[in-house]
Amino acid sequence: MKKPRLKFQAPTGTRDLLPEDLAYYKKIYSLAEEYAQFYGFKRIEPPILEDYELFLKSTGATTDIVEKQMYILKTKGGEILALRPEFTPSLARSYFENGMISWPHPVKLYTRGPLFRYEKPQAGRYRQFHQINFEIFGSKKPIAEIEIIWIFLKILEKLGIKKIVVEINSIGDSQCRPYYKKILTRYLKHNQHLLCATCKRRLKKNPLRVLDCKEIKCQKVIKEAPQIIDYLCEECHDHFEKVLEYLEALQIPYNLNPYLVRGLDYYTKTVFEIILEKNLQKRQNALAGGGRYDGLLRLIGKQDIPAAGVAGGVERIIEVLKDNNISFEEEQKREAKVLIAQLGDEAKIESLKLIEEFWRAKIPVEFLLTKDSLTNQLKIANRKKIKYVVIIGKEEVIKKASILRDMETGKQESIQREKLVKEIKKLLKKNK
Repeated sequence: MKKPRLKFQAPTGTRDLLPEDLAYYKKIYSLAEEYAQFYGFKRIEPPILEDYELFLKSTGATTDIVEKQMYILKTKGGEILALRPEFTPSLARSYFENGMISWPHPVKLYTRGPLFRYEKPQAGRYRQFHQINFEIFGSKKPIAEIEIIWIFLKILEKLGIKKIVVEINSIGDSQCRPYYKKILTRYLKHNQHLLCATCKRRLKKNPLRVLDCKEIKCQKVIKEAPQIIDYLCEECHDHFEKVLEYLEALQIPYNLNPYLVRGLDYYTKTVFEIILEKNLQKRQNALAGGGRYDGLLRLIGKQDIPAAGVAGGVERIIEVLKDNNISFEEEQKREAKVLIAQLGDEAKIESLKLIEEFWRAKIPVEFLLTKDSLTNQLKIANRKKIKYVVIIGKEEVIKKASILRDMETGKQESIQREKLVKEIKKLLKKNK
């Protein structure tokens, strides 16, 4: 039967996260939090709204995010703000604004939450989506990239996702990249008649972005393009060589992709994506991506602070978990062994007080305060296979007692209220 179209629905590209969805988010976030704490990353929550120019300046005026995808609004006071499309510029801004430059370095930050980009909704991609970010400010050593790659791989492995590969490249820095851009531009201009319309525009503004194109016609051109790793300066070459050595020493599967550039202007040296092995040739559906961005903090705070970070797409990860029939719904369910059944208003009040006692004792309970029929409450206990039912009626309220019923044997007894929780604790321990 076709559902009637409602007057009000979630906007295109957004959705309601229902309890079964949130079980996945809860598991992913709890694992990320666990690893963040263990590896010394401090949690931070930047605002959802930021100054539009923060992203214009850092993410890059010619990137798809700034050109096509940002949600921009003008306040009554005339400020131009944007819904954050990514976390890294916000964390870099916060680093300076909150005096983190005076903290012991490196400063390791972790965040998570919703981001917003206007793009065509498709499987695993929404206009309101969620990411997990790990950022390291103040270290220029290659081990910083390895640390964030390692942490994210471990999170994915703990979730049950297997056969993961790190696609990796170096895109040089301000010393060697300009020369490579000249070489690349010359090659692309010679072949621009073979490029898609978008890449023809990119060629004029930012030729490196052509290497990020997924169009088949452009891929043919890209495969023959000069490779940036052949033009790296000595410092960038040595840095990248060390990164690869670490990956091999840790036995992390990786694929050297000389055309990987990522879609953001602020990256320098190492760039990487964490991808399923089966998607390697498709160059899409990365579960996480990141790299080094030594120039970003100078753009924002006018100080040279080296940095590296990784961002993981929560919806993409959930899509993979579902494809592999990995579910966490059962982990979210309370495994209640006790149900509190009540009869009458006075019993409902006493039940609320009793529920709090069970909460303090860390004993999960079911309760049906909106039900009035004892028969119905007992039927629900049977259906949910709950072994013990606490029954409170008007008489029990007066006597400050309750009836404890064993649903398997049908045996029941009256127990004084002050002894009830302790008695149930004993029974549950005995029946483990």
